[in-house]
Amino acid sequence: MKCNLQPIKLFLVLALGCTNLLVSETSSLGRELGDRSNSKMILAQTPPFEQPPVPPGRTPGGRVRGGATRGDPDFVCPAATPDLTALVPFTEEADGVVNVWSQTTLERPSWFFYVPYTKDVANVVEFVLQDGDSNQVYKEAIAIPDKPGVIRVSLPSTAPALALNKEYRWFFSINCDKGKNAPWTYVEGVIERVGLNQSTLKELENADPLKRYTIYAQKGLWYEAIAILAQLRQKNSKDAALQAQWQNLLASIRLDDVAKKPLLLDEP
Repeated sequence: MKCNLQPIKLFLVLALGCTNLLVSETSSLGRELGDRSNSKMILAQTPPFEQPPVPPGRTPGGRVRGGATRGDPDFVCPAATPDLTALVPFTEEADGVVNVWSQTTLERPSWFFYVPYTKDVANVVEFVLQDGDSNQVYKEAIAIPDKPGVIRVSLPSTAPALALNKEYRWFFSINCDKGKNAPWTYVEGVIERVGLNQSTLKELENADPLKRYTIYAQKGLWYEAIAILAQLRQKNSKDAALQAQWQNLLASIRLDDVAKKPLLLDEP
């Protein structure tokens, strides 16, 4: 008796193909879940950000919150909760002096600010960078979004690079009076560019962004740590582990009240 083997062969081919596809998809899913699990593990093991102490003899001062201004209520910026806030580390000394000071290895870093005002309220917004002798190094008018949130201000390639082992004072200022006659609401602080040793540079060389974040956080390099984490959050907006780590990072410098504010890095 002769049997027609074609249908059987076709069935076997289809079954084998479906099995291979299932194995491939399962493997891909496994890798994805493994990556997510690894990310969560790395973030869970990241120690709290440790702010380096202010060098002896220095009192950089500064202002991490904008605070209220006095004057004609039609022109001053309205009270807000939270206030205008610089997302940077700060210390409070026993004499009440606040020091807003942090380090970077970058020639042209980025600053992050929580802005509680919208562009129809804040008429003039400026970022200014000065050298150690109070000479203006860079000044830029900043466009803010049409809703409150965290924005990023980056030093562009056209601006002078930060010199190694030099301190610079920065200001982020808002005036709600078109004539700029009303008092400014502002935050300010000091940034210092430092170098890295060879072992750390080697460690960073082949590290992925998440690992680089943990290295910078451990070294107390604020500007690198927050910039990498902000970029990761921007690319993975629904990642709960990254959101939690962002909140933990800001909580470590006592800025819990802005930790859940939206990131508006691509706006306006």
